[in-house]
Amino acid sequence: MEALEAQFFRTLNALVEPAVRAGCGSPGVVPTGMIVLETTGARSGEPRRVPLTATILDGCVFLATVRGSQSLWVRNIAVEPRVRYWMAGRPHRGRARIVRPESATGVTEGLPPLARAVADGVLAPAAMFGWTFVIVTPDP
Repeated sequence: MEALEAQFFRTLNALVEPAVRAGCGSPGVVPTGMIVLETTGARSGEPRRVPLTATILDGCVFLATVRGSQSLWVRNIAVEPRVRYWMAGRPHRGRARIVRPESATGVTEGLPPLARAVADGVLAPAAMFGWTFVIVTPDP
């Protein structure tokens, strides 16, 4: 079953990723939309791209999954937090932080004030119910 699920997401991502990377569905007037996140494969060391729904808040990119560590992009970030992402057709670089039940505290230090307030007030409690969140802060 896990192999079938992985194949489904690979196929879906291959269809959606080029359009999202070109800027279709990017956050803009509305802060939530689609981005393409590129991580470094935890085992392969190769670039891995996946289209994801993201919310932009206070300059930070907020991502979520109920799949936790089953999401390969989350596993990859745990090994290498430096990421690249495409939004509005342009690539950006940043550093990702994982907010999950076992590490929901202390992760938000250094975030801009509004992003930190949302992360501490909403994400940390939600992580206690099994959600996993990633916050990407853009490189200067």
